[in-house]
Amino acid sequence: MIPLHEARAHVLERVEVLPARRFDLAEALGLVLAEPVVSSEPIPGFANTAMDGYALRADDTRGAPVELDVVGTIGAGDEGSVHVGAGQAARIMTGAPIPDGADAVVKVELTRRLDGSEDRVLVEATVKPGNHVRRPGEDVAAGEQVLEPGTVVTPGRVGLMAAVGAYEVMAHHRPRVGVLSTGDELADTAGPLRRGQIRDTNRRTLLGLVAEAGFEGVDLGIACDDPAEIERLFHTGTARCDAVLSSGGVSMGDFDYVKVVLDRIGDMRWMQIAIKPAKPFAFGIVDGVPVFGLPGNPVSSMVSFELLAKPGLRAMAGHGPDDLGPVLVRAVSDGDLAHRSDGKTHYVRVAARRDDRGVLRVRRSGGQGSHQLAAMTRADALAVVPDGSPAGEGDPVDVILL
Repeated sequence: MIPLHEARAHVLERVEVLPARRFDLAEALGLVLAEPVVSSEPIPGFANTAMDGYALRADDTRGAPVELDVVGTIGAGDEGSVHVGAGQAARIMTGAPIPDGADAVVKVELTRRLDGSEDRVLVEATVKPGNHVRRPGEDVAAGEQVLEPGTVVTPGRVGLMAAVGAYEVMAHHRPRVGVLSTGDELADTAGPLRRGQIRDTNRRTLLGLVAEAGFEGVDLGIACDDPAEIERLFHTGTARCDAVLSSGGVSMGDFDYVKVVLDRIGDMRWMQIAIKPAKPFAFGIVDGVPVFGLPGNPVSSMVSFELLAKPGLRAMAGHGPDDLGPVLVRAVSDGDLAHRSDGKTHYVRVAARRDDRGVLRVRRSGGQGSHQLAAMTRADALAVVPDGSPAGEGDPVDVILL
């Protein structure tokens, strides 16, 4: 058996970052930038108010309360043609430009109209120049780099790019990932099963995990235990996709034709990793396309995706070394998570909750068999329990949140 970090390093050494192209801003969410985003203008582009209120000269508020003449109203989007002189004020709405002559804003809660008049206002507070005024370039200066290459486009960053006028961005495209299940025992039907058949869960689960991770899934179907059919579907996948995930056929059984076919058409490495579940794993290149061979048991395929395939696909999408995952967080065990020493790190399916003090606490979510999908779906996290770890009740444990 080999350690997990060796298997992951092998994957990351062999995958390549996908090419970059220009994307419309509406398509960019979740992509990784391939070039910097630079603002061509200051943000804000003009002095404007942060509050509804009255724009005025700060000097005129000395000795407040004071009465001022109202010379106009300025709304957001107005060009700001009003001029404020000594003893004057302009009604102003949030985001509207500060009028010429004014250098401060008094919020509306600190003012009162006199006798219901639209022309006179009582200002009840003394303010300093700049009060509630947003200065030009206060957020972003013209020519400033606001996002660097390798940055993931989040909703907030979409807004920032719109603010600086970057309506097209250069980014790495999201991987198209083909998903293939293998095995004569698999059926894809809601109807009755014949003896010996099981319904294919891995393909649908993995397509969901691919989509959840921000990639584009392609359903390649089920390959029966026929070498010609297996080869055809793998070539279909490599022709249509940037990577292929298969499940099943990566152990050492007599009917594991996947290994026979991939050894013939690709450059593969077959691994036994010192983890449980998901011990068997394969990775290699077929037709220039990365192929991830995941175990057939449903829990094993999900864990293998999280620990090995997902980091590789994120690297292809342009994510940096520190952003490949999985991320470990500290928790406290609410029960016994220890296992018999077997030379493997166990990834225990656990339910997680925060206690009254905000401490993350975990306990087993149910059966730990690699076939027990129901217990996996009740899990919020995987507790990482190294070989020989006590992992008893009250012990600290690292977990991967799902």
